[in-house]
Amino acid sequence: MTAVAEPSTPQPKHLVLVGAGHAHVQVLARLAQQVSPDLQLTLITHHPRHLCDGMLSGFAAGHYALDDCAIALEPLVQKSGARWLTARATGLDASARTVSLEDGNEVSYDWLSVNTGAVQDRAQIELTLPGAREHALFVRPLDSFGALWPRVMALAQARPLRVAVMGNGADGIELAMAIRHRLNNSAVTLITGGAAVAAGYPPAVQQRVMAALKARHITVLTDVAAGIQAEEIQLGCGARLACDVPVIAGETQAPSWLVHSDLALDEHGFIAVDACQRSTSHANVFAEGGASTGSPLSTALAAAVSGFEPAPRQPAGHTLTLLSYGNRHALASWGNFCAEGHWVWLWKTWMDRRFVKRHHKN
Repeated sequence: MTAVAEPSTPQPKHLVLVGAGHAHVQVLARLAQQVSPDLQLTLITHHPRHLCDGMLSGFAAGHYALDDCAIALEPLVQKSGARWLTARATGLDASARTVSLEDGNEVSYDWLSVNTGAVQDRAQIELTLPGAREHALFVRPLDSFGALWPRVMALAQARPLRVAVMGNGADGIELAMAIRHRLNNSAVTLITGGAAVAAGYPPAVQQRVMAALKARHITVLTDVAAGIQAEEIQLGCGARLACDVPVIAGETQAPSWLVHSDLALDEHGFIAVDACQRSTSHANVFAEGGASTGSPLSTALAAAVSGFEPAPRQPAGHTLTLLSYGNRHALASWGNFCAEGHWVWLWKTWMDRRFVKRHHKN
């Protein structure tokens, strides 16, 4: 009699999440609601928690404690059934489907999702801004900024400080006004990198932001920082700006280990993705930019691991912009609509706190 072979049990597919950004917090929460035996999940990040980017300026202004902005990862990891590797990714071979870790180990995957967000590469920034590594306070990673900010507060108790914020995006604009609110006897300067204030935002936003900066007596320099030394910043025009605390809020880059990954990258070095958040060169790789709400990525991954074709992301007609002014006022813009006031700040802080609380419960 011929023996009948036992049917083989299909092996679980392996989804690896690199980074614990906003999008991956939502992915973990979504998978925690329905743990699948057909899916093996691994999270790679050395950070023990996710800090909400949108609450950073509120922390600097004194409206939130750092813990108010944080989502602990361990409860989400446990409920999702994931394996957590507390390590940094240092390499990726998309053809071999492996992620390299700082300890020399490799992790293989069937699906990969990258959500590290933008980083501030100290070595790369040092090349264009000599002295930054020694003298500047970097905004990213947010945990490091959160740990060092109390030292600035301690210095400010002893004497008025001269603070310069380098960055013309939301981080720089919000931090400049938050610092001015918190350190009201200190001088604050915003260095825009040579562009007009809030360049890239609609004209109505630019005008209101400039008016808000002027009303708060924040000096605006539409110049570039060319070097940093003890107690001063050298500007591109050749002038020198006296400065006790230089804060780098711009100058963000994609992770350097993506360069040799074999993945198609965009002009900024991030993973190029299609309307389904998939790599344009490797369909089993997904990615989300640091500024996204993350919902499209979590939805796309849920479809992919379930064997369905992810739905294309619908292009947004308008983008909602919320910028904090430091003093519990904020600016909102949507298309041609623009408004500001305390109610906008209440709306923004309600949304940020709701996101943190919702994922604390998961």
